[in-house]
Amino acid sequence: MKDEPMKNKNIITEWLDKYGDPETERFIENNLAITEKVRLALEAKGWSKAEFAEAMGKNPSEVSKWLSGMHNLTLKSLTKMELVLGIDLLNNKPEPQYKSVYLGLVEGSADYDAKATEYEAYAPQQKTTVAI
Repeated sequence: MKDEPMKNKNIITEWLDKYGDPETERFIENNLAITEKVRLALEAKGWSKAEFAEAMGKNPSEVSKWLSGMHNLTLKSLTKMELVLGIDLLNNKPEPQYKSVYLGLVEGSADYDAKATEYEAYAPQQKTTVAI
């Protein structure tokens, strides 16, 4: 099953090389991103495609077609998938892997100040605060 997306990707890539245009390429890119989000959500929930189909009130064959990455999903279907899975499917921007939390300024010794200065020289575009 895990080889399936790669197989589809090769078929898609070959087709795009021969017939593609920017609109079609973007459509397929978005469609694959959405189906991958659904696949990851199903994996996280421990659901099979059949269980997902049942939760959606759909036939398993229809859900398989959706998850192929080649089906033109409707806004209504996407919205229902979002509600059933509890995820955002329409935002295809990658989720940040880390989030930062500002804990306040820590007054420290010269060692902390030196580390902060060293880091700022390494990453000058980042605003840094050294915290313990």
